[in-house]
Amino acid sequence: MGERVSVIATVLNEEENIRRLLDSLAIQSRPPDKVVICDGGSTDHTLDILRSYAREGKLPLRVIVQPGANISQGRNAAITEAKGPIIAVTDAGVRLEPTWLAYMTTPFRENPLAQVVSGFFAPDPQSPFETALSATTLPLVADVDPIKFLPSSRSVAFRKQAWEAVGGYPEWVDYCEDLLFDLALRERYDPFTFAPQALAHFRPRPNLAAFFRQYYRYGRGDGKADLWRKRHAARYLTYLVVTPLLILLSLLHTPLWLLAFLAGGSIMFYTPCKRLLPMMRPLSFGERCQAVGWVPFIRVTGDVAKMFGYPVGWRWRWSHSQCIPAHYLH
Repeated sequence: MGERVSVIATVLNEEENIRRLLDSLAIQSRPPDKVVICDGGSTDHTLDILRSYAREGKLPLRVIVQPGANISQGRNAAITEAKGPIIAVTDAGVRLEPTWLAYMTTPFRENPLAQVVSGFFAPDPQSPFETALSATTLPLVADVDPIKFLPSSRSVAFRKQAWEAVGGYPEWVDYCEDLLFDLALRERYDPFTFAPQALAHFRPRPNLAAFFRQYYRYGRGDGKADLWRKRHAARYLTYLVVTPLLILLSLLHTPLWLLAFLAGGSIMFYTPCKRLLPMMRPLSFGERCQAVGWVPFIRVTGDVAKMFGYPVGWRWRWSHSQCIPAHYLH
């Protein structure tokens, strides 16, 4: 079995999803030595479900409760309670492959110097919209550069000493916390080991409104953390300068300027459509048409949501600089 491994997660009002995670943890080919889940103050039946699994002994499960804890605080609390030198992190709402933990921990066993292992994630869409959303927003393994890949905390593992060395997950942000944590780890322990077979399946947001809220929060998190300035600048330039200019030129000069939208659209939508083609095989003809039609709406909605969220995050950053650790201000 090698070194002891704890799996941790933080949850809030996940009664509809938490069984998927717990059941998939219970059938791991390499069982976890400990599972620690922090509940952030659920008001539904999440805690009842967790405690029933703990009583039944299906998992070596410890449940802790911290009402009001954000994601970082919940993860840090769970890791503090975890046993063993290796921590594997996942999220509520995912379904783990039975070999997830085995693949996640093999690099530590094979290389005692390994500090961080990047697992991977795959969408589990339930509708044409969710299929289109998956293709538009999520990379395939073939799209990933293993050297540069920053893992989601749906599927990542690291040594507890590495978590301690970087000060844990940053508790001053409510979103993008796993990205900041990855960057802190990378600064000390680059490169990570990539384990694409360590798969976590998750369901994308079910509708456009939920997706907008998600990406608004991502944009706000980027602003708070001062991430991806160039990407956000390019987004504002595209939508607030280039697009109005092309419309104006087409009205005042020649409609041929509108052809630039075709060129831009082919660039924006090529990769999502390429990913979408194999994902549409289980769909009917009508559902395939719906999925293709959703792609441009999803892409533009995500961009607009981030454009709204980013300045809100920046405003928070400037007014709460005293709350941000000094090494995150540079």
